[in-house]
Amino acid sequence: MAEKIMKPEEMANVNHTPPLLSGWMHRPVEIKSGIYCYPAKPASLEYVSFPHAREWSPMDEDWKLPPNWKEIILEGLRERLERFRSLKIFMDICVRCGACADKCHFFIGGGDPRNMPVLRAELLRSVYRKEFTTAGKLMGEIAGARELTVDVLKEWWYYFFQCTECRRCSLFCPYGIDTAEITIVARELLNLLGLNIDWIATPVANCYRTGNHLGIQPHAFKDMIDFFLDDIEDITGIRMEPSLNRKGAEILFVTPSGDVFADPGTYTCMGYIILFHYLQSLGFDLTWSTFASEGGNFGYFTSHEMAKRLNAKMYAEAKRLGVKWILGGECGHMWRVINQYMDTFNGPADFLEEPVSPITGTKFENAKTTKMVHITEFTADLIKNNKLKLDASRNDNLKVTFHDSCNPARAMGLLEEPRYIIRNTCNHFYEMPDNTIREQTFCCGSGAGLNAGENMELRLRGGLPRANAVKYVHEKFGVNMLSCVCAIDRAVFPALMEYWVPEVGVTGVHELVGNALILEGEKKRETNLRGEPLPGMEEEKDV
Repeated sequence: MAEKIMKPEEMANVNHTPPLLSGWMHRPVEIKSGIYCYPAKPASLEYVSFPHAREWSPMDEDWKLPPNWKEIILEGLRERLERFRSLKIFMDICVRCGACADKCHFFIGGGDPRNMPVLRAELLRSVYRKEFTTAGKLMGEIAGARELTVDVLKEWWYYFFQCTECRRCSLFCPYGIDTAEITIVARELLNLLGLNIDWIATPVANCYRTGNHLGIQPHAFKDMIDFFLDDIEDITGIRMEPSLNRKGAEILFVTPSGDVFADPGTYTCMGYIILFHYLQSLGFDLTWSTFASEGGNFGYFTSHEMAKRLNAKMYAEAKRLGVKWILGGECGHMWRVINQYMDTFNGPADFLEEPVSPITGTKFENAKTTKMVHITEFTADLIKNNKLKLDASRNDNLKVTFHDSCNPARAMGLLEEPRYIIRNTCNHFYEMPDNTIREQTFCCGSGAGLNAGENMELRLRGGLPRANAVKYVHEKFGVNMLSCVCAIDRAVFPALMEYWVPEVGVTGVHELVGNALILEGEKKRETNLRGEPLPGMEEEKDV
């Protein structure tokens, strides 16, 4: 943890003027406390057979690299240039126009020039030019090339773990360069030397071992569901009985483990349970799994191969249980992997059927290959077809805005469905400024494995652009709740809001659904899913 977190007014005072005394190639990296995450624990790397697991510290001069570290990196880069045609193109076509320069939340919030996407990519591209282009070999720095040294390697580690792979910069690139893909490859290369961070490596090892990032065993997963059932019964008067690990169910539900084990995601999970109970009388046949108990994929922040290994578990469990298709919860990177990579990684999932809603008959043709439907698509379809009885006034204490989580928005185009649900479950909804939402949405500043505690200054700086937009609607419209469809967002936004806009809370979309749903046989509701009095019930709750 950083020794001292500055006051918001101090941190908001950012100098974006680049240093003029020397070129970026000649300034050694300065690794600062509060900006980096702790290195990966050796045991976590060893569990998934990652190389060169060891104890080391970024603050030490000696990072205990293997003797042939340079050959490992260059051979790894050569292999990826041959495997990924896109990488070769991204290395060659950038003209350094700077269209992306001011689009990164870390540069906006911190002012470090190396966090301009174009310059962050140059950290790798400069070595590529030196080793793999004729101009770079002959002309060196004049051609933008430089030697791969230990200092350069340290610079890679420091800055490629200051990228959340949100892809906002790629939206503005006139050549379509995806800087997030460059970050992914750079992290793969660093991982060849055991230079991963613990907030990625340990969740990856946990997920590989137990099926979720937190390393929770199946019985503990069930215990948490039981706790939710107790709370739901207190609120609604109904004892619900969700299905777990049931073979022959029509649908498998997979959600990020953060929804089961971390507030405020737990209230989103309660919303799922209430929705599924509501639908049972309409012929809805769904089961959860305590083994594939994680929709998120931290493997994607490590390597393509690790992402493939972790993505496979959901489909292996779907085959084991004999379901027809998969319904996925509110997650971010889970949906980029599913939407853009699943068919290459593990698909097509021909043993599953093209998803069709058993309630409305809607065929989700966008899930024809993946056989996996986002829960906001599913719920929005239910509302559109008048299948849900909703009382939006139960959320009248909330003035809600919506954060487009980076991966569902930019990688999936999931823009309207969450808003449609919110407008039907809340009476007060307000949009943030146009250039901060939808495809242009700002990142939470803590994705891609950066949602640790020891890098809090980095997180708060990276979250400044999003927080600034929230502050705008808070001051203009009185917004007091930020909604989202990503477990990492729900985990990190509370600290971000507490720092920048302390009057604003955080919720998932299906928490709002759970509050608004009118259940058959329920008692008079007095509280929302958080145990807070519903509008008009404050006095009764006090009594």
